[in-house]
Amino acid sequence: MIPPVLVELARQFGTLSFLAIGGVNALIPEIHRRVVDVQQWMTNADFAQAFAISQASPGPNMLIVSVIGWKVDGFAGALVATVAICAPASILTFAVAHVWDRFRDAPLRAAIQRGLAPVTVGLVLASGYVLARAADETLAAYAMTAVTAILALATRVHPLWFLALAATLGAFGVG
Repeated sequence: MIPPVLVELARQFGTLSFLAIGGVNALIPEIHRRVVDVQQWMTNADFAQAFAISQASPGPNMLIVSVIGWKVDGFAGALVATVAICAPASILTFAVAHVWDRFRDAPLRAAIQRGLAPVTVGLVLASGYVLARAADETLAAYAMTAVTAILALATRVHPLWFLALAATLGAFGVG
């Protein structure tokens, strides 16, 4: 018999698979809501750490799903969550790809592609907001996050320098 938690992992991430416009990072707010608020599989701090681990690791940005699955039910959870986030959308993409290619010059196709770009940007910005709220616990931490974001957007300095500075300040107890 399959443990109920694995069935729920498959259901949650299988459903989310179809919403991953722009990748799994665009789903971070909804993944957070489901994993932390609804299912209570993780705390805010656990979620922020899972995201940090998944982004620091080499590989695709969907590794957060595997980390969440691992936290929920070890190797079986990681496997189920990973397959559930990848398989449904992959199958749909494969089925639609040849039709999509046949209508390469259709105005509707161009309109859909233009319309999905701002949706993706909005979802990724919402992800950043949710992660900041999950990771920041003090006014100083919120200020560091805001300053880092502004500097990353306003200058041509690589954002990792700002993140390294913020991490150093955090290590010394600021934030």
